Amino acid sequence: MNNRNEIREFLASRRAKLTPQQVGLPTFGGIRRVPGLRRGEVSQLAGVSVEYYTRLERGSLAGVSDSVLDSIARALRLTEAEHQHLFNLAKAASSAPRTRRRAAKEIDPSIQQILDGMVGIPAFVQNRSLDIVAANDLGRALYSEAFKEPAHRLNYARFVFFNRGSESLYADWNLAADTVVAMLHAEAGRDPFDRCLTDLVGELSTRSTEFRRRWAQHDVRHHRSGVKTLRHPSVGDLVLHFNALELSASPGLTMFAYTAEPGSSSEDGLALLASWAATTKELVAEPASDAHSTTGDALRH
Repeated sequence: MNNRNEIREFLASRRAKLTPQQVGLPTFGGIRRVPGLRRGEVSQLAGVSVEYYTRLERGSLAGVSDSVLDSIARALRLTEAEHQHLFNLAKAASSAPRTRRRAAKEIDPSIQQILDGMVGIPAFVQNRSLDIVAANDLGRALYSEAFKEPAHRLNYARFVFFNRGSESLYADWNLAADTVVAMLHAEAGRDPFDRCLTDLVGELSTRSTEFRRRWAQHDVRHHRSGVKTLRHPSVGDLVLHFNALELSASPGLTMFAYTAEPGSSSEDGLALLASWAATTKELVAEPASDAHSTTGDALRH
């Protein structure tokens, strides 16, 4: 990733989203040649000179103080995630280039034990490049279309943008796509030297118009908790709460766990999905000849 380009395009895109009226500045009529605030208006709000802000927006964040960054964040009405992204971009700009690193793709065996012990709760672990590196049986069943991919290609972003099954799985595919891109942008700001992330963004940009359009918007957001509405092909609609848990002992890895409202139809759907997942696992574990016969009977019914 090019840090200077990221800084320039991020700040310019945030500036373009605001109007003088939104930030309490007077307007003097006439047609504005570009949407949003002018650089001079941002500098006025942030309490810095136009020349200084212009230099910052051109990508020179190295050595900028936290107080100046805070002032710019307030002037641009940045969200918490955007504010953190600005700090990450400045930190990366002040760091010496490092050898590109690859994202973690292995977990400690104890993490898999924890996943397997989460009975009735779909869960999986992904790295900062959104590779899915581990899951429990119910997690695999919930995202069964994604898990059809080979292990080395198993990636949440690839699933959303390259797998047509994602379009039918998500009740709001556009929201899912927006979220994926915003997560990747946040990670790119945090570590522009992550080789896997750089390669993934390049692949997505080359192959997907939908991704390229969203990437150009430079939106970032946290993805820590929320609600997903899924249309699972085997058990129907599921409204699930999710929480993201960073694995402090394994930097760069995050566990996502899904729960349903007690007594809801979604809870019943998860129970049915768990039963289906258990049955499938038993079939796979049977001797080849018996499994073939049983699977054939199941398919005929």
